[in-house]
Amino acid sequence: MPQYNINLPNLPERTDKPRHKGLTMVMDKGISLKHAENFVDTYADYVDFVKLGFGTSVISKNVKEKIKLYQKAGIKTYVGGTLFEAFMARGKFDEYQKFIDSYGLDTAEVSDGSITMSHESKCKYINTLSKNYTVLSEVGSKEEGIIIHPAKWISMMKAELEAGSFKVIAEARESGNVGIFHKNGSAHSMLITRITSKINVDDIIWETPQKSQQVYFINLFGANVNVGNIGIDDVIPLETLRIGLRGDTFFNYLPDGTKETIF
Repeated sequence: MPQYNINLPNLPERTDKPRHKGLTMVMDKGISLKHAENFVDTYADYVDFVKLGFGTSVISKNVKEKIKLYQKAGIKTYVGGTLFEAFMARGKFDEYQKFIDSYGLDTAEVSDGSITMSHESKCKYINTLSKNYTVLSEVGSKEEGIIIHPAKWISMMKAELEAGSFKVIAEARESGNVGIFHKNGSAHSMLITRITSKINVDDIIWETPQKSQQVYFINLFGANVNVGNIGIDDVIPLETLRIGLRGDTFFNYLPDGTKETIF
């Protein structure tokens, strides 16, 4: 369990790194090396994955140095699934592998939210990559208004886990208004209930860029739910939500009747 500055009773037990549940995935949208150094110094204990968002790794400076910095701190790092799709749209799967190898990455994301790819082909790419990398695969469309039936979400998630994905990511984009969320950012609660009736919640990383979305999943599944697309500066605020040290989750772990007995 992480070391806190003071021991308070009735805090939930958080998992230790390397974690298999209670994961936090952060999106780096192109921060500087200096910013990354400060980020690691402050947040590394609470971060499991850093995603170099969408295609930022192609144009950002000091990418190799940042990756080494994250990895040295025990944070698995990978390039966004959109970049995987950019290679695939050009028929460059081998070149994609060479690209991530050139950065010393041991993690890869496979997605098809922007391009059309048969699910059989997607699972083959997952299986191939899983032999040499930790694979995260993303389910759901990045396009607003695209509705995927719950049964299809479930079948795709099952197949991708069986193909070799370490975790499946439930799509919401960095904006949090597609996939598992409505246009206004509220959760598709029925879809989420249906998914988790068939898929172990510990095998899913929910993209939750908005605070209200983080609160929703913590209230639903507890402190050790897996969440992703977390902002660089939102890591500590998220951790306080997880353990009930913020108003939205304050009473989650306190004994029943606590609110009524304080005067």
